[in-house]
Amino acid sequence: MFFRILVRKGKGWVHSSFSCKSLISFGRSFSVHSVLLSTSSSETEQTNEDEIEAPIAEDIFKWGPKFGAYKQGDSTFYFLVKNYADAGDFKSLERVLDRMKRERRVFTEKIFIIIFKAYGKANLPDKAVVLFERMMDEFQCRQTVRSFNSALNVLVQAGLLERAMEFHSHGVGRGVSPNVLTYNLIIKAICKLGLVDRAIEMFREMPLRNCTPDVFTYSTLMDGLCKGNRIDEAVSLLDEMQIEGCFPSHVTFNVLINGLCKKGDMSRAVKLVDNMFLKGCVPNEVTYNTLIHGLCLKGKLEKAVCLLDRMVSNKCMPNNVTYSTIINGLVKQGRAADGARVLVSMEERGHPPNEFVYSSLINGLFKEGNSERAFTLWQEMIEKGCKPNTVVYGALIDGLCREGKPDEAKKVLLEMVSKGCIPNAYTYGSIVKGFFKTENVHQAILTWKEMVQNGCTPNEICYSILIHGFCENGMLQEGLMAWKQMLGRGCKPDTVAYSSMIHGLCNAGLVDDGLRLLNEMLCEESYSQPDIVTYNILFNGLCKQGNILRAIDLLNGMLDQDCEPDLVTCNIFLKNLQEKLNPPQDGREFLDELVVRLSKRQRVVSASKIVEVMLQKFLPPKASTWERVIKDLCKRKKVQMAIDIVWSKLID
Repeated sequence: MFFRILVRKGKGWVHSSFSCKSLISFGRSFSVHSVLLSTSSSETEQTNEDEIEAPIAEDIFKWGPKFGAYKQGDSTFYFLVKNYADAGDFKSLERVLDRMKRERRVFTEKIFIIIFKAYGKANLPDKAVVLFERMMDEFQCRQTVRSFNSALNVLVQAGLLERAMEFHSHGVGRGVSPNVLTYNLIIKAICKLGLVDRAIEMFREMPLRNCTPDVFTYSTLMDGLCKGNRIDEAVSLLDEMQIEGCFPSHVTFNVLINGLCKKGDMSRAVKLVDNMFLKGCVPNEVTYNTLIHGLCLKGKLEKAVCLLDRMVSNKCMPNNVTYSTIINGLVKQGRAADGARVLVSMEERGHPPNEFVYSSLINGLFKEGNSERAFTLWQEMIEKGCKPNTVVYGALIDGLCREGKPDEAKKVLLEMVSKGCIPNAYTYGSIVKGFFKTENVHQAILTWKEMVQNGCTPNEICYSILIHGFCENGMLQEGLMAWKQMLGRGCKPDTVAYSSMIHGLCNAGLVDDGLRLLNEMLCEESYSQPDIVTYNILFNGLCKQGNILRAIDLLNGMLDQDCEPDLVTCNIFLKNLQEKLNPPQDGREFLDELVVRLSKRQRVVSASKIVEVMLQKFLPPKASTWERVIKDLCKRKKVQMAIDIVWSKLID
């Protein structure tokens, strides 16, 4: 007797015939999803697939016991459930469950846990919750903490955190006794919601329920505290867990080191690394990458490079993330050439750079005026088979526009499109800015229209570029139209857009309108706050109209907003005090008073910079002003320390 079955192979189905003996062996050796179609004395008998509807034919149960193929027991259904769950065939799963109900089979909790995992994998968390609720009433299977945790994990992994908290409360309220895994899952959900205090309450509740926190509990809570900027509390947990006999892992240390690095507390982060060694926990790639990233954020590139060497000496090989972090740090410090040298080292150690590293370097080299090296790097990237993406093309296009070559940038744009890379708003914005820079307003407008026609929606930055371009070229009406269009499309103007619009209005003599926009920026609803560029535009506009006193009032308002004056501010007032007042003033008294005001506000660095401007212009401050600034700059302890060092050197 042969069984004709339909066997799943890949994404399709194929016919196969098996004897009873072969079928038993086949079923034991492989996890397959099969449907018994018919029985036949010949292997070659054909069966029409379309006639088969049920996932499990009656014959498999009818003939199975006689030939030893299957026992009519619950284990058969268990393997069927597992196979259908692995395949994600939920319709067939429901049919199996229905048959088990009809035949009054015993439902074990293990079956439901398998189905919960399948629902989680298929991103169907609601079905997992519904099935959990059906377990007792419909299938007479009592829910324990194992099935409860499985369903809870599905909700947490799906990001339904509030739903997970409700499910947890409901389950515990109905008598489910939570274990360590339950607490780990719910603390994770609570921390992700930012409710760290509530997570701490859950953590402190654990001993009351005879649950001892494990390393995952501590690590999860530490991560939540670090993200809530409560680093000291997170570090104190490290001591607490060790007192309780729970030894920290790599994850625990890495969470704390990452939190300290983000806070900028590198000294404590390094001490934690030393603590790792003492605990026999050797730093891994994540540890070193986190430290290197923190050093780069602090601008300590030399120490970051030294740590890279230490990483290699400790037989912990740097990866693409390590090198990319250092290269990006160098680029941000204006040292793209050094970044290119690190790129060479990266390649020598067998780590080919990706397109994001190339885009960062190319962009940095162009910003530093090293366009020749940027082009060379572009060619090297192409030759080495690294396919440029939208980001890399955008870096090249922006660089060409910075060089005053928007026409060449437009050619690169066409090449980019032909290679299947879709330009984004930033790419088009760079070209529009490039054409405005070369005073080719017509081409700038055509590029803008091309961007819109190609379905690329302009963002706030694009509108800022357009408004700035119009106002710089004396096209105030066009700038106002762009401004209204931006607001009409729900785009919020940034500081650049506001400053550009104010500049256009002031150039047209509409300083009062510019001041109204400034007040709009200062209102609470605006997320764009004026910077020194914005204020300097208005200072210049007011002084041109001869309203120096009004400009000084605005300066006082600026100081109240914690915005610092710069060299341009000083030059605007000095020029107009000398030219517009009768009798003219040299500005010494004005700047001296400005230094005093800054000093009173404890803005010592700004005050000292104004003093530098005064000395450069041969306008020395008053003796009392000198005394005030020097006292602020030279704190008594630091001065005494410097004196002690000098004396010790003299004695030696």
